[in-house]
Parts: sequence; structure tokens; C-alpha cells
Amino acid sequence: MLRLDKVGAAYGAVTALRDVDLAVEAGEIVALIGSNGAGKSTTLRSVNGLIHPRRGRIRFLGQDITRTPPHKVVGMGISQSPEGRKLFPRMSVTENLEMGAFQRRDRAAMKEDMDRVFELFPRLAERRTQKAGTMSGGEQQMCAIGRALMARPTLLMLDEPSMGLAPIFVQRIFETIVEVNKQGTSILLVEQNALMALDAADRGYVLETGHIALSDDAKSLRQNEQVRKAYLGET
Repeated sequence: MLRLDKVGAAYGAVTALRDVDLAVEAGEIVALIGSNGAGKSTTLRSVNGLIHPRRGRIRFLGQDITRTPPHKVVGMGISQSPEGRKLFPRMSVTENLEMGAFQRRDRAAMKEDMDRVFELFPRLAERRTQKAGTMSGGEQQMCAIGRALMARPTLLMLDEPSMGLAPIFVQRIFETIVEVNKQGTSILLVEQNALMALDAADRGYVLETGHIALSDDAKSLRQNEQVRKAYLGET
């Protein structure tokens, strides 16, 4: 479905990604873990068109999207819930969700997807008229994921969905990620909570200073001594 081949990216003179090879197959949850500054968010920005790689190629469903602008990437079936949620704080929950479908014209299907989001996140249904900026962090994260789902993506990219959340919300968010995947959406998950990410994922990649240091199925990565020491807090 998604394939990155030898992707390199930089911000000015600072190299952010070096020869990154990564793939997401249909129906998978793929976790991308690593420390702060490793290049995880840059990888997602390269896919969604917010930055263009300086080298390498990105393909989605067989099409080269290496230099495709963001709005066309969304139209092709890739959407993202960004780090920090980036909601419109003075707009209601419903209005924020509608922004996720701004390119769509299929009103009946949009209503179905709105109902799906409210089914996945009943708290949002209760707060549909509430301004997004007045909700808790966990509720805002639910809204951000719901907004991404309103684009009806084939591939959903999630950037640090558990960041700053209470444990009860972290558990709920990851349960929903698994449920969304079961409903047919492939997921590329960037997450510092390596334990939760690898529990949810089918496969995983470890990104270190802009390059892929390890890749394997999620179970094997959880058992890898290097991963356990560096990312799972074990000694």
C-alpha cells in the first residue's frame, strides 16, 4: 500500500532522514518508534506532502506521491491526526469533524462517517456542540482522530496519539486504533509509548537519528534486547 524507498529529507542544512525504507501493507498497523528528534514526524510529513524528500521515492497504491501536494494526498486516501492535535479551538466538535471532510461532496456518506466517529467516541457525541478548545486533552485527541477519519482514508497516520494523556484515555485511544484497523483502515502509528504501540501493531520500525535501525514483526521487536532497554524502560 505505502512504500518509502531510500527516502532522505532535510530542513535547510540539517539532515532529518537518511535512506529510510518503510512499508505499510493493506490491513496492517505499523508502528514507527524512536526517541525525540529521531525523524518520526518528518517521515509522516514526507508522506503527506508537507515536505518533499530530497532523495528517494514514496509510492501509495502503486502511484508515485513523492512530490504530490498535501490536498491531493488526502484526496488519494491518506489522512493524518497530527502531533498536538491541532484542532480549531473556537469551533465546535461537529465543525472540527466536518473540516476533515472539506474535500468531500458525498453528503450522505459524510453523515454515515460522522455517525461512525460518534460510535467510536461516544464522548464526542455528548459534546458535539461544545467548543473543542474547552475539552480535556483526551477528548481533543478523540476529536483529532475523528477529524482524520472524516476524510474516509485508506491509510490513517497517527502522530503521537497518547502524548500528554491520562492513562485511562491512552487505553481508550489504543482500543479505538485497533477497532478502526479491524474496520478496514491501514494505520501508520508514530508513538513514543513503545510498549502500547508494539502491543497494537503487526510490525514495527525503530528510527534512530534519521535512519531505520531495526525492523521486524511487533512481537519480535518487543523481545529484542536493544528495544527493551532503549524504549521499554528495562535494564
